[in-house]
Amino acid sequence: MTLLSEILDYNKTFIDEKLYEAYTTTKFPDKRLVILTCMDTRLIELLHKAMNMKNGDVKVVKNAGAILTHPFGSIMRSLLIAVYELQADEVYVIGHHDCGMSLLNGEQMLDKMTKRGIPNETLDIINNSGIDLNQWLQGFDSVEESVAHSVDMIRNHPLMANDVPVHGLVIDPETGKLDLVIDGYKR
Repeated sequence: MTLLSEILDYNKTFIDEKLYEAYTTTKFPDKRLVILTCMDTRLIELLHKAMNMKNGDVKVVKNAGAILTHPFGSIMRSLLIAVYELQADEVYVIGHHDCGMSLLNGEQMLDKMTKRGIPNETLDIINNSGIDLNQWLQGFDSVEESVAHSVDMIRNHPLMANDVPVHGLVIDPETGKLDLVIDGYKR
């Protein structure tokens, strides 16, 4: 049995037994906030429990490292939609210690791509189009500095309302302890 088959079999049971009813809520976040955080598997439940959040309380946007790399990319668009269309009044950027993006090496990742069949010609075409793949795939040295950078990009975005506090925190993926990096109320 494949993983997909297992998931679909369980989903049928989930629907048949109406287990979804425990998660019924609206599309609007009850606590009126949106979180940009990392896609790390350790945070799936821990982050919400450590913040006293339940299903329906928050909007969550995830990517590798909770990094905002482009002011007009899909991450920023999602944050703006959460604020303007989905009633989020605050933004939280939450990175974590022991992040896979910490010290990620772009050259090593490009090497892994070629070993898995991505032709060097493809990488050359992309690099020659003005995209520096090595830089694009590079990680960060300090999670606190990375969080502060993302907070700064959001706070200073020309389309973000000035009255929206943008906070920066770092969570310990072992204990759930939150460390404040930037208090958005003290703008």
